[in-house]
Amino acid sequence: MKTLYVSDLDGTLLRSDAKTSAYTNQVINQLTSEGILFSYATARSYLTATKATKGLNAKIPIITYNGAVIFQNDTFDIIAQNVFCQNEKEEILNEILRRGIYPIVYAYISGKEKFSYVVNKCNRATTEFLLTRKGDVRDTPVKFDSALGIGDVFYFVCIDAYEKLEPLYIQFKDKYHCIFQTEIYSGEQWLEIVPKSVSKANAILQLKESLGIDYIVAFGDGKNDIEMFEIADESYAVENAVDELKAIATGIIESNDSDGVAKWLHKKFCAIV
Repeated sequence: MKTLYVSDLDGTLLRSDAKTSAYTNQVINQLTSEGILFSYATARSYLTATKATKGLNAKIPIITYNGAVIFQNDTFDIIAQNVFCQNEKEEILNEILRRGIYPIVYAYISGKEKFSYVVNKCNRATTEFLLTRKGDVRDTPVKFDSALGIGDVFYFVCIDAYEKLEPLYIQFKDKYHCIFQTEIYSGEQWLEIVPKSVSKANAILQLKESLGIDYIVAFGDGKNDIEMFEIADESYAVENAVDELKAIATGIIESNDSDGVAKWLHKKFCAIV
């Protein structure tokens, strides 16, 4: 059987310092060079994901923005991407702004990936997040609300109080793919909105079809990995995973800080590393 091994990133493949360990990089680099098919799926962008996985140089597809864009790790080539249509983009942006929420909007503008936000209107939590992206080549501050809709938009990020974001989540959760959760590093409440067809699970199914995969093995830690587990043939939750995910997993492996995914792969293939 042609098998794809796919892992969530934050809280699963990454340790608590938001990096892959040298051991994890070594195991995956070696095994992929020997022919196993591996990928990781994350809400991160290509740039922030590859920074977090520095040293993982394997020729693998990586699923970013919760499935909105799939890249080839070693070449930066886009394998697949999904964007909002004009009416969807306008509906979401108008409603977010009507509720007094100022989002970060990710789009392709003139063929280049950018993220936009209105200068001096972002709240504290959003501003603190943007500071972590200082110097990012995609950084595109704008002066007017209308400029947030420029380009082919594929991802909205809202960081705000739970009580402000929850009504927006309820309004859009059945029409679009929404991820409503507490961010694991900052503890802030996030609402992420991507096209309805976009999810880690659907991106994995895209890879399954394009690569001729017969069998899927998934690894994860959070509620947003449940859909990924549901379409997998085998699924393993790291020890630090939420109970809901552990309940549907094939098995429980060591924690992210103990390199659980890499150790499982190492044992599975008896790699000499």
